[in-house]
Amino acid sequence: MAKHRSHSIEFKRQVVQEYLSGETLHGLARRHDLQRQLIRIWVSKYEEGAFDEDAQAADLIQAYEARIAALERLVGKQALELEFLKGALKNAPRPRNETTSVITGPMASPSRKDVD
Repeated sequence: MAKHRSHSIEFKRQVVQEYLSGETLHGLARRHDLQRQLIRIWVSKYEEGAFDEDAQAADLIQAYEARIAALERLVGKQALELEFLKGALKNAPRPRNETTSVITGPMASPSRKDVD
C-alpha cells in the first residue's frame, strides 16, 4: 500500500530552490525520499507562482487559528468567572429586613382601605 504524505510549503520551496541551484533530480529524490516527477511538479508550480499564493493562504489560516485559540481562551476564562460569581451569589448572606424579590423597587404604599 502506498503511503501518502503531505509536505509543507516551506519544504517544497526548499527542495525547488535546491534543484534550481544545481542539484540533480535524482540526488534530491534520493535524499528526501521523493519521486522525481513530484519534484518536477513542484518546480513548475514554483515557477508559476503557486507557492506564493499557498504561502499567503497558509499564513492567513495560521493567523485565523491563533485568533480562534485566543477567543477560546477568553470564552473559557469568562465561563469560569461566571461559575465563580454564580457560586458567590448563591452563598452570599441575604439581608433579613429587605425583600428578596428579583424585582427591586420602593415598597408599595398601603391603600386607604387597609388603613381604616
